[in-house]
Amino acid sequence: MLKKNSINKNRFIQYTQAINEALMQSMKLDKKIVILGLGVDDPKRIFGTTNNLIETYGKNRVFDMPTSENAITGFAIGMSLGKYRPVLCHQRVEFALLSMDQIINQAAKWSYMNDGQMSVPIVIRLIIGRGWGQGPQHSQSLESLFANIPGLKVVCPSSAYDAKGMLISSINDNNPVIFFEHRWLHSTYSIVPKKHYSVPIGRSKIVKKGNNLTIVSSSYMTIESLKASEILSNYGINAEVIDLRTLRPLDIKPVLKSLKKTKKLLVVDNGWTQYGISAEIITRVATIKKLNKNLAINRMGIADTPIPSTRNLAKLCYPDCLDICTEVGKILNIKFKNLYSKFKSFRAQDVPNKNFTGPF
Repeated sequence: MLKKNSINKNRFIQYTQAINEALMQSMKLDKKIVILGLGVDDPKRIFGTTNNLIETYGKNRVFDMPTSENAITGFAIGMSLGKYRPVLCHQRVEFALLSMDQIINQAAKWSYMNDGQMSVPIVIRLIIGRGWGQGPQHSQSLESLFANIPGLKVVCPSSAYDAKGMLISSINDNNPVIFFEHRWLHSTYSIVPKKHYSVPIGRSKIVKKGNNLTIVSSSYMTIESLKASEILSNYGINAEVIDLRTLRPLDIKPVLKSLKKTKKLLVVDNGWTQYGISAEIITRVATIKKLNKNLAINRMGIADTPIPSTRNLAKLCYPDCLDICTEVGKILNIKFKNLYSKFKSFRAQDVPNKNFTGPF
């Protein structure tokens, strides 16, 4: 909940602007913060998130590099060991796959191997999610890959407010942080204070209170879950929606507290369900013996297949708010009359907004 004196007269800005503001303000406060990665200084500036940074802080603190993701990541890790705080951006999560040795074997383990005497304060921004024409190699949501690695912190804010605050917290953290940004969130708006502020890493958030069912989600699927809760209210169902915000460390306490009340759980995974985040949440819930009695649990996520490029096939892979409502109906043993026809306008389109003309 925002305090009235922090709202700045209902100042709504875009998710991309919030990212940019976090970078701009953090760089002003700390001269050791540097921004690097492919495209940080090109005309589109990583979807607008690095606008005006090089003009303000110069090419010694904001710079592109030759196309070698493994080398770029290693360079950033080296800078972090030299007391700098690099913010590295890979414009697609798949590009970071070329640097997994640096991320997993170096950044994540360096502090452990040095008994905590040295740390790697690096933020790696990764763009994830769907978009027309992206296909199987450029639209994946691979959060569970990184969340599996001890030594990494993994965050995925779903609102502009959290994006700014959590990026600031990530930059100030002495551990390597993977910062996921879903492409479809970039064009969303929320109230964001102009001041420099932080949102703590490792805390889930109840974004809508309810008592009939608990819906747990993260990243863009929190938006779809909130839309689903709005639709469900038309059928007399009051769903509680919890936004994980951080995947590692995972804050399960709000979920457990909610389940004591609702006794029903739907986990909406932003990625694949098999071996994913939803599996981890359900496992943790299932091991709490006090909750096991009369507990109804289900999960959903992206279809278990590589993401196709064509619109007609891609739309079959991604769940949306109406699909979430259908799964809720299964848990509650209810069939919602005229759901897909009555609330057709709520369905997600294959492009994030009308101004979208291409992946970059």
